Amino acid sequence: MFKLFKENTRIAFGAIKSQLLRTVLTVLIISIGIWALVGILTVVAALENTLTSDFASMGANTFNINQYEMTTQRRGGGEVEKINPTIRYAEAKEFKEKYNFPYTNTSVSFTATTTAEVKYESAKTDPEITVMGVDNFFLPNSGLEMVKGRNFTQSDIDNNTYTCIVGSDFEKGLFRNTSNSIDKVISIRGAKFRVIGVLKEKGSTFGNSQDLRVLIPIQVARSLFSAPNINYSISVLSGQNELLNEAIDNAMITMRKVRKLNPVEENNFGIIRSDDLINRIGEITQYLDVAAVVIGIITIFGSSIALMNIMIVSVTERTREIGIRKSLGAKKITIALQFFTETLIIGQLGGLLGIFLGIFSGFLIAMALDFSFVIPWGAMLSAVITTLIVAIFSGLYPAIKAAILDPIEALRYE
Repeated sequence: MFKLFKENTRIAFGAIKSQLLRTVLTVLIISIGIWALVGILTVVAALENTLTSDFASMGANTFNINQYEMTTQRRGGGEVEKINPTIRYAEAKEFKEKYNFPYTNTSVSFTATTTAEVKYESAKTDPEITVMGVDNFFLPNSGLEMVKGRNFTQSDIDNNTYTCIVGSDFEKGLFRNTSNSIDKVISIRGAKFRVIGVLKEKGSTFGNSQDLRVLIPIQVARSLFSAPNINYSISVLSGQNELLNEAIDNAMITMRKVRKLNPVEENNFGIIRSDDLINRIGEITQYLDVAAVVIGIITIFGSSIALMNIMIVSVTERTREIGIRKSLGAKKITIALQFFTETLIIGQLGGLLGIFLGIFSGFLIAMALDFSFVIPWGAMLSAVITTLIVAIFSGLYPAIKAAILDPIEALRYE
């Protein structure tokens, strides 16, 4: 059997070489379909990996109280955006004071500005630095890690010290000429801050660097940056995973009391679990995967027709060859396997080219969008299986047609 397969493979490569231009065009047609399938799945995998890693760093036992749950309410058959009031500082502070569920830490924070300019001695940054007002629980609740220095203490927050924690990019930029950035003094809006810590590198999300930010005590931030309708974020970290659901229920009751909602009123705030965000991302990317598969199937369907047509033409052109082989004793199965092998080889060549182009283009798109690229093993496996199915269905009819040719009629064919 192996000898027969080896002989058919040799004949198939010989036939491919004799019709090189036709083979190249067929391979390109097949590769376009695989390219579309693998390329889209590669970008989707990179997107999912980026978002999941960003939210997973928060930990599965963390939840946030925000202005919205990022959903809409359906009323009267249409979707209407739910308008909630912003979470004011007084409300966030009251929640933190009243919420005393066991094994939890509550953090209150807000984004003071995203266009700050930071100065150190004679050097300064572009006006694109994010400044956040935080408390001493912000870092552990957000899954952030330190590479140098220390976190804020309760004393730093209570005494409104002018200390700060900076992102990792400051060591590459503002402090690149210094051996140690700890205890260096930077200036933000004329206020002097002493650096007490440097955050571990986080990278970028959708082109926005997570490492170009400065964290300062929340009351200091409120005194330096004032704006109407500032929205504060509340983050809660539960030390016991098995108590997370109870902690969320207790937080909802506490926030309803803070907002003075009566029992029949709906929540005018949102509670979002970090693992819910990851699950929601998974749901979104599932739709993208389906879209990729549909596009790939449409393109591959055209490739299948093209491959089948090429093989039927090949059978017709080689009718006399088939007649000679049959007259010399070749069996129907031998003839069928010869053309079937040829179809498989052409299909796999197109599949390999499509996989390479798909991964390469997906990598370029992922890098351009600042996604975390991952090798799309699932997409590659899908492509291999798809090309195999295409080759089987495209080669089956031409192989059968070649096998059932009458040797006498085949020898007469001109």
